[in-house]
Amino acid sequence: MKYIIRTAGCLLLSLMLAAAAVPRAVRATAPQDGAQSQDSVQGTEAKDPYQQQLEDTYKQEVQTNQLKEWPQAPGIYGDAGIVMDAETGAVLYGKNIDQQEYPASITKLPTALLAFEYCDMTEDVVITAESLTCLGSGYASIGLKEGNVISMEQALYAMLLASSNEVAYAVGETVAKTQGEDYQWFIDEMNRKVEELGGTNSNFVNTNGVQDENHYTCARDMALIAKELFNYPEFFTICQTANYTIPASATTEEHIFQQKHEMLVPGYSDYYEYAVGGKTGYTTEANNTLVTMADNGNMKLVCVTLKVFPGHVYSDTTALLEYGFNNFQHASIDAGDNEAIEKILDSANVTIPSGFKLSSLDAKLEQVTGGNSTSFLDYTYEDNPVGRIKVQVNKNASFQEAEAQEEEAGGISVWKILMVVAAVIILILAVLILFTTWCRRQRRRRRRGRRRRRP
Repeated sequence: MKYIIRTAGCLLLSLMLAAAAVPRAVRATAPQDGAQSQDSVQGTEAKDPYQQQLEDTYKQEVQTNQLKEWPQAPGIYGDAGIVMDAETGAVLYGKNIDQQEYPASITKLPTALLAFEYCDMTEDVVITAESLTCLGSGYASIGLKEGNVISMEQALYAMLLASSNEVAYAVGETVAKTQGEDYQWFIDEMNRKVEELGGTNSNFVNTNGVQDENHYTCARDMALIAKELFNYPEFFTICQTANYTIPASATTEEHIFQQKHEMLVPGYSDYYEYAVGGKTGYTTEANNTLVTMADNGNMKLVCVTLKVFPGHVYSDTTALLEYGFNNFQHASIDAGDNEAIEKILDSANVTIPSGFKLSSLDAKLEQVTGGNSTSFLDYTYEDNPVGRIKVQVNKNASFQEAEAQEEEAGGISVWKILMVVAAVIILILAVLILFTTWCRRQRRRRRRGRRRRRP
């Protein structure tokens, strides 16, 4: 009997350990296919710690490489990166795209976006004492002084080309003032805007990216901001200017500065012919950050890389943009068979790998609230977004509740497996209890029989 109990206990313990391991097993992914092994050969000297960290970062998992039949992408020497189609919103490349990172000066992109949205380019931007408080040792500045006045257009050149921190602060103050608000309103508006665009992992506390532990974003959120900037041609006019001069005026001395994003400057070794816009960033804590927008005539892409090792930020971005342009194409979607849709309101395109089957995609119609007849039809492949189409829906359209979609990929199977394991454990315990009870009864009968036979 003791042997049976010990056996049952061991079996139960094994099953419980197996059940606990199920979620990890289901979520486990294969090693990145595209990364080259840099393991040191036995007997050689240990690698320099910096070099080892560099190689480990390159070999980190690229999540989109785990999608079945998805083109295999290169690794990058940064903690996070994304390539997004600016026209469809498709994520072509993704490495830790929702991981919170410090943005440094790419923060100036949402600052510029709000300036374009709210302000006239002739608006006066006054350099205040407050705007100069953000300047510290090593922080980018064009040397403006308190009381200097420049136009909003000149301010955006100074902010986007020279990455001037005092100007970025003054831009926030000026935009807020035109709305009868203060600087904090502008910060709140930055966070509201990124949420409106679909971002979920950003918290901006300043307009320029000066280091603050509470100031963070992620690759996906920055890509959504850059995607929105494609609606403002004046942004690209600024970014494609190699040199700019703010002329001397009654309040301001002459200031001359250059574009810092080397992929945008012809003649530079890192110049990329399809690059049309973007912003650089660097602090000690953030390392290198970079946003680059590119257009090859067929496709408009946004590439964001975060916390990149020095010397690799441009080469990584070039490799990712080439990956996007060379492996993906637009495909038209026929949504006419969806009874809930009355009319398609924009181009019905998704972005998929070349030769990919549209039948592999999943579609979900976004819930309409407040009597609004406009909705979005979202297309995904294994939960990875490949396109969003604006549609007009029928008044009597039925929608799948968001709660029904809350399980992540594999979530349902995990719980089913756990339930099956639990049922098996219960069944085995029941059998063991019945067997133990039967054995006890047999022993009692044998003991009674022996007592009767005694003289």
